[in-house]
Amino acid sequence: MVYDKDDDQITTTKFPSPSNDVDCESTDTHTHLGAEIETKLMRKIDFWLVGFYSLVYIFRVIDSNNYANAAIINLEAGTGIKKELHLDAHQWSWTQSIFSYSYLIFEPSNTILLKYFTPSRWMFVLILCWGICACSAGAAQNFSGMMCVRFAIGMAEAGFYPAVLFHMAFWYKPSEMPWRIALFYSLGQVSGALSGLLAYAISFMNGIGGLSGWRWLFIIEGLPAIVLSVVALFGLPDYPETARMLTEEERDFLRNRLSSSAPSGKGKSWDWRNVKLLLLSPTLYTFALYWIGHGIGGFGVTYALPTVIYDLGFTSTASAQLMNIPPYVACFFFLNTLGYLLHKDWIRPWTTAVAIESTTIICYIILITVPNSVVKYIALVVATACAGSAYPVIWPERIRALEGTAASGIGIGLTNAMAQFSGIAGPFIYSTVFGPTYRVSYIICLCFLCVAISGILASAWLVWRKDMQKGVRTNPGRESA
Repeated sequence: MVYDKDDDQITTTKFPSPSNDVDCESTDTHTHLGAEIETKLMRKIDFWLVGFYSLVYIFRVIDSNNYANAAIINLEAGTGIKKELHLDAHQWSWTQSIFSYSYLIFEPSNTILLKYFTPSRWMFVLILCWGICACSAGAAQNFSGMMCVRFAIGMAEAGFYPAVLFHMAFWYKPSEMPWRIALFYSLGQVSGALSGLLAYAISFMNGIGGLSGWRWLFIIEGLPAIVLSVVALFGLPDYPETARMLTEEERDFLRNRLSSSAPSGKGKSWDWRNVKLLLLSPTLYTFALYWIGHGIGGFGVTYALPTVIYDLGFTSTASAQLMNIPPYVACFFFLNTLGYLLHKDWIRPWTTAVAIESTTIICYIILITVPNSVVKYIALVVATACAGSAYPVIWPERIRALEGTAASGIGIGLTNAMAQFSGIAGPFIYSTVFGPTYRVSYIICLCFLCVAISGILASAWLVWRKDMQKGVRTNPGRESA
């Protein structure tokens, strides 16, 4: 069985050898059958890696977004979280940002632990811990208690997203990843809409069992994660070399379709020479600049979106929860459209990323200058859709720029950790002291978006130069890794 590692096409498939008088039509038939086998096999992989991870990510994002929703749930009833925990604006911002500090600290190491313990076991630990911690948030009694539980939730959730990308790199070529990452990530954004709907529904549970609505919110959202952790332990495939759900022939096929520089599940050893090269690579820092710039400038508003919408002045707190739905639904459709266009190679990731940042800048200018609440709300919808689409567009290029198992794992973790500056700075940039207009907040974010554009342009040039040095002539992102 022979496969071309550096091409998307199978050069030979395992079928009975044709006789010498077999014509071209028979060969084409064999190739077609081989492609059908590959399609069927990849669907099996997609079910677990894309399907299961997307389901888990929905609940992960619900957990993150609902802390912002908790800020206004049952506010009029006098049982809001800030009142019951005696939190002022500064303390509330700290309970939001502490979550991202633990992300920043623990994200880079989680990809290493995933490789050390195997994906199924490590995902079991992560998902179970964040489910338990999320439920525990409903028992917090004061500022220090909420700070502790929020740090613990961040520590448990920190490894999930980079670990998913790292795990995918063991199975897929970079050319196969754009639409898969887009689908995975966009479903997480839809959960932002579900979180608003969930918060709205749970607000009517206020007082049941003597518990406030925000306590029920945290308890209910943590339970699905506990169940899904058990599914991960017993059902999630680890690597192509060891997956129990595959036949030996299928394992051979998957082993040989990726290039030698792709991450491998063989053994526990790490090639630390690639890590040294990673730390010396300028792309590590230009991508980090982009991740920080977009994280603060683009994503910052999502940490206070329910409050920002409420402060527009034309809705109640309950309706504000529902008005959080359209921004995330818009992100779902926008991101999947981009993923499809990228997969078809009709658009390029670099120019798409710059266009996304530029559109967000226009939205912030509208938010600063236009007083009409409806127009501002539309601008928030577009800005949120852009915020959730930028990273998935570039992730395949970021992964493609990494070489080797250790470098890929650490590089993915370090890069994604840079996005956590949004959670550190966002709650303070969008503090209620800048409301209800938040003009100062939008101006600060505009500056960071300019930094993001600089980072993406620098990264694009460095990756292009590296491709030229390697003699790569195909479109970036379309070749094998």
